[in-house]
Amino acid sequence: MAVSEPKSFGVVFLVVAVAGLAPALSGAPEVGPPPAGGTSEGVAAGDSVKAVVHAFHDALAAGDSARALELLHPEVRVFESGHAETLAEYRSGHLAADIAFSRAVERTVLGEHVSGGERRTLYLSEYRMSGTFRGEDVELHGTETMALVRTDAGWRIRHIHWSSR
Repeated sequence: MAVSEPKSFGVVFLVVAVAGLAPALSGAPEVGPPPAGGTSEGVAAGDSVKAVVHAFHDALAAGDSARALELLHPEVRVFESGHAETLAEYRSGHLAADIAFSRAVERTVLGEHVSGGERRTLYLSEYRMSGTFRGEDVELHGTETMALVRTDAGWRIRHIHWSSR
């Protein structure tokens, strides 16, 4: 017997996923719409957050594990393929596969949004990945949530959650 997925699952999942980020974002100001105008501090912070996320993906695509790991917070949690990994687990687990996959396919960001405060923020994106991986054609549509925290070294990724279909 086939079970169909309820239409509201995505909304419920998003609420649960964002609520689960509370430890990474505790103390963050209320999340709201991005500030208007192109010169505010909020827009500049959003641009620097996007730059870190893009640098992380660029490092994966270039096979630069050292650079990718440098952009992760020491207490990062990576949710991927039904697993939650610490930095050490990600380094010895999914990182190599993420690099191999990122090198083989093209990632196109369809939309992205940054929302948060001066020390903690959320990066949300929707993307498409296409290409050939291990002899198979790939055409994925995915969503990504990253929680970033500002450290003395700049923005670092504290939490990643990838989901694709």
